[in-house]
Amino acid sequence: MVRVRFAPSPTGYLHVGGARTALFNYLFARKEGGQFILRIEDTDIERSKKEYEERLIEALSWLGLDWDEMYRQSERIKLYQETAEKLVREGKAYYVYAYPEEIEKTREKLLQAGKPPHYNQDLLKEFDTPERRKEYEKKGLRPAIFFKFNQKEYSFHDLIKGNITFKEGTIGDFALLRSNGMPTYNFAVVVDDADMQITHVIRGDDHLSNTLRQLAIYEALKVPPPKFAHVSMILGPDGSKLSKRHGATSVEEFRSRGILPQALVNYLALLGWSHPEGKEIISLQEMIEAFSLERVSDRPAIFDIEKLRWMNSVYIRSLPDDEYLKLAKPFLESTGMRCEDEKLLKIINTVKDRIRELSEIPELVEYFFKRPQVKVKFEENEREALKQIIESLKNTEWNKKEIVKAFRKPMKEHGVKSKEFFHKLRIALTGREEGVELDVLIEILGFEEFQKRIEETLIS
Repeated sequence: MVRVRFAPSPTGYLHVGGARTALFNYLFARKEGGQFILRIEDTDIERSKKEYEERLIEALSWLGLDWDEMYRQSERIKLYQETAEKLVREGKAYYVYAYPEEIEKTREKLLQAGKPPHYNQDLLKEFDTPERRKEYEKKGLRPAIFFKFNQKEYSFHDLIKGNITFKEGTIGDFALLRSNGMPTYNFAVVVDDADMQITHVIRGDDHLSNTLRQLAIYEALKVPPPKFAHVSMILGPDGSKLSKRHGATSVEEFRSRGILPQALVNYLALLGWSHPEGKEIISLQEMIEAFSLERVSDRPAIFDIEKLRWMNSVYIRSLPDDEYLKLAKPFLESTGMRCEDEKLLKIINTVKDRIRELSEIPELVEYFFKRPQVKVKFEENEREALKQIIESLKNTEWNKKEIVKAFRKPMKEHGVKSKEFFHKLRIALTGREEGVELDVLIEILGFEEFQKRIEETLIS
């Protein structure tokens, strides 16, 4: 059975690059009838936070990427330690009694001597003295455990990038366990992937260099490695790695702007993958049915925020009224814009076809909730027409058809030019040059509000 994993570190919010990796793993697992594993890699004690873990889980749930199993590396420390000790007993790893700063100095010496900064057992054994062992014991420290790297050429076939070879002499020995007993990234990953029977590792190509160390550890553990698929990175419009300077980069940020989860998932799927029929608006189920690693590009994808905003507008327009109202209300209420749901829905529907993010709604409909601070000069014939219109509206049924009828006769009788008159009227009612159709605007405002706004803005 296909088993894949998404393994985020809870050291920050979920980046869109990580979300795309999670999505590709999810789609592949569901397409193949396999299982999608969530593994929280929280062994970085200083940077890992429970808050970030909770936000990661919430973000994945919001995106609709449900998982079949979940693990935390912090709950598996004993397994890593036992596995490292086993490698020591087998002569495939060894203890190192050096402090981090001493190892760094050793590295600097190698570089100064014009040698590659590769560690080996002979180089590090100088720190293994009876005095150092006593010192460690007194401080409650344990020796680090380094992997004895087998110097040879390693090759593997990447399902996206093709055949890849690491030449002999690329790296030296490396740490498996630190002196605090915590595993290094590459070691914990291999132990977990082997123990969880992961069949495919789909991840960003920034992890490509880690594959050499991981292949060597698989070999030492006598476990066949999974199949690897390294997805090219996401770049900003300027061709550099997507970062904060390009704007929002986390799932949480896009959610706070009113990007819908189905729109974000749709957009992320198309960053490096394409639908066989060239479709752009694709449901999650359609993605599952069509997904294959063969259609994942080996070239970097460019993150285009305007394309995402356009895609989001398509999904917003397709929302049923009740869902649209539910999603829009928090954005309005956070700015103090409140009214009964029936009226609120009418208000937000006036901009449904214009918005690209839900966060744009408050600014676009603000004039429904706040009277404009403007003064408008109507000509005498226009003022007389307005008086007659107001009187007519007092006794008419309140709907767009009757509102339009109430304007016709007074305007005709007083020779009012519609274009100029309606322009002034819009400014008087909204303080803006453009917006929703006047009959819709007046119907939503209601007679009393319409009358007050006219009276307050008239220049006497």
